[in-house]
Formats: sequence, structure tokens, C-alpha cells
Amino acid sequence: MSQLIDASEIRNVAAGIERQQVMDIVRGATFVGTLLLGWISLHPFVSLGDMQIGDVGTGNELATYAVFGALSVLTVALALRNDARGLATLLSPAFVVFGAWVLVTVVLSFDPTMSIKRLSLTICVVAVAASLMLLPRSQQQLMHWFTIAALALLAICYLGILLAPDLSIHLASDPQEPGLAGNWRGAFGHKNQAAAIMVMVLFLGVYIVRSGLRISGAAIIALASLFLLYSAGKSSLTLCFAVLLLTSVTSVISSFWLRAIIMLTPLVLLNLLSIGTVMFEGLAGISKLLPFDSTFTGRTDIWAFALQSLRARLLTGYGFASFWGSSAIQNLPEGKEWAGFAAHSHNGYLDTALGMGVPGLVLLMLVLVILPLRNFQQADEGGNNGPLAMMLLRIWLFGLYLSAMESFFLDRSDPLWFTFLLAVFGLHYLARFRAAK
Repeated sequence: MSQLIDASEIRNVAAGIERQQVMDIVRGATFVGTLLLGWISLHPFVSLGDMQIGDVGTGNELATYAVFGALSVLTVALALRNDARGLATLLSPAFVVFGAWVLVTVVLSFDPTMSIKRLSLTICVVAVAASLMLLPRSQQQLMHWFTIAALALLAICYLGILLAPDLSIHLASDPQEPGLAGNWRGAFGHKNQAAAIMVMVLFLGVYIVRSGLRISGAAIIALASLFLLYSAGKSSLTLCFAVLLLTSVTSVISSFWLRAIIMLTPLVLLNLLSIGTVMFEGLAGISKLLPFDSTFTGRTDIWAFALQSLRARLLTGYGFASFWGSSAIQNLPEGKEWAGFAAHSHNGYLDTALGMGVPGLVLLMLVLVILPLRNFQQADEGGNNGPLAMMLLRIWLFGLYLSAMESFFLDRSDPLWFTFLLAVFGLHYLARFRAAK
């Protein structure tokens, strides 16, 4: 009888191990596949020759909505099975109040239909990012999954350069920005986006090297750095060095307030020397004395137009993602026709205020700027201060700085927004749970 019991127990244990192995494969494949989709989208290697001046994205991509909708269900289900406690921590007062204000701006939107459509995809992407970081059962698993995804992305981009250069490199024949000819963009639609993603992948490479996979990590760093250089993303390259330098001080400075001053002061300066120059004449004068163009290739006109438009709806804005490319822009004076074709203001903070008013901007600063830094501090003090926390901190800080030049906050399935979200949620979880090795 005891032999029969022992044999039954062995079979049950073996079956449990087999089920766990199958679930590990499912979760790993989901993580890597979703991350690659978030990076390269369903429409990689877009032909810029087909785009005309004035093309503005409307967010009406049915396939993207359907895929991210399905992925949100799958990833949330896997996360609930694996770590329901982690998802429950997202019901914090700050996240709830921010979400409630977003809904208010949808109701009061200048174009409610557009706001609802764009919010639906944004919610799916946020759910996917929040769930994805809960799928790995250990830091070792997460490191391996990130390694596979990063190497796959780099392989796709380099194969594009070799096999389809007309779809991977900016051409002089492109209707928009022919002056970018020769700059690499890989699977992305623009060299600036490609450069920014490569910086984030470079941070992944540093994390992978520090976590033990030195050859794979070094390969990722080398390939991402080379692509970054050939994309000619000067802003991303500069911010990359700044982030590496500023985050290194966390190893010698432990005070939260000192860390906040060191890391967030450049963010304030970036915004003052960009949109601040069209608000205050003194700042405009200072910017002219700088050895570089703080307007990032003459964006003062679009910032001035956005700020003038914001003054009319400071409290609620024009509604969630319903200003640029909508009927909110009308009766334009002569010489301002370009505003009807602009996709964004090249500043994520300004676009947030346009969509959700000043209260929305304040709440966004709380959940995307203050809380992640506080979460890193808590993770550090709680012993979760290894390579993973540093990598997430670098991606988060780079995203904050870049948003003073580009606009991707809450931008549906934008790869920069998606990667930035992974860092935000990763820091949130590290502050609350001890990460298994």
C-alpha cells in the first residue's frame, strides 16, 4: 500500500512540475512577444514615401486595438494567477484619483468620441504593462526574458538595415524631413523614436551585464550604441550620458531629497529652456546665449500656439488626447495653417495640460514623477537596490527628460510610452515586494 501511495505522490509531483514548466513557457512567450509588439508595433518598417504632408494619426487602427485588448485580458489573467497581490496594490489613492480625472476630461472633452477611442487603447496598454512585470517568478527569469527580447529587437532592426534599407533608413526622397536622409530608423517610423528606444535597450544591456550574462549584455550594449550613433539622435545620446551620470550618484547619496534635487533639477531646466522661452522674455534671452539650440530645431511657434490655446481651457483642457488633429483647432489665422496638421507639441507636459488641464498635469506629475522616485527610494531602503532597480530608474528618468522634447505620455501604444510604463510599474512593485533571485 505504501508503495502505491509513494508512486501516486511521485506522479502528482511530476505532473505539477510539468504544468509549472508549461506555464513558465507560456508566461515567458507572452512577456517576450508582448514586449516586441510594444516596441515594433503591428506595422514595422513603414514606407515614409507613402506619407504626405499633413498626415496625422487618428488612432483608428482596428488591429492594434484588438491585439492589445486581447493581450490585456491574457496578461491580467496570468498576473492574477501568479501575483494577484501585486495588481491589488495599483488601487492606490493616487492612481485612482488620476484615473478618475482622466474620465472627467473624457466626459468634458471637446471631442468625446475621439477621447473614448484613444482612452480605450491607452487603458489596454496600461493594463498590459502593469501585468507584464508580474509574470516572471524571479529576477533570473526576468533577466533572461529581457535578454531575448532585446536581442530579437536588435536583430530585426539590423536585418531591416541590411535587407530593406529603403524601409529602415531615412531617404532624401521622403516627403517629410528629407534632410534626415541617411539616418537609421530600423523598424520604427522616425529616427528620433529609434534613437530613444536604443537608449532604453542600452540600459537593459547594462542591467544584463551586471546581472551575470556578460556576453549577451555586452552584445546588446554594443549593438544598441552603434544603432544610436547611426540614427544621429543627438538629444537621446546626450540624455543617455546625463542619465548614466546622475543615476550613479544614488550609490553615494542616500537622502531622498538630495536625490530628488539632483535628478529632477535637469527636468525643470529642460522645460524652462524650451517652452519657458515662449512664456518669459528673460528665459528667451538666456537660451540665445547657450551654445546649443534649446528650441530643438525651432519649435517655439508650436509651443506658443499650444500655450495660447491652453489659456482658454486651463481647468479641464480640451479632453483626453483630443486637441491635436481634431476639430478643436479651427478658424486658424493666416500663417498658422500648419497647426491643423501637427500631431503634438513636442512636449509631453504641455500636451498633458492641453488634454487634461492643469489639474491633470499636476496629477500626472504625482503618479509619473514623484511616486516612481519615492518607490525607488523605498526599494533601495528595503534591499531591492540591485541592477534591476537601477535599470528601471534609468529608463524612467530618461523618459522624463525626453518628454521635454517629445510627446508620448498616455499616447496609446507608443513604444516609448510602453517601455516607460514598464519602468514605472516595475519600481512600484519593487517598493512593495521582495524580488526573488
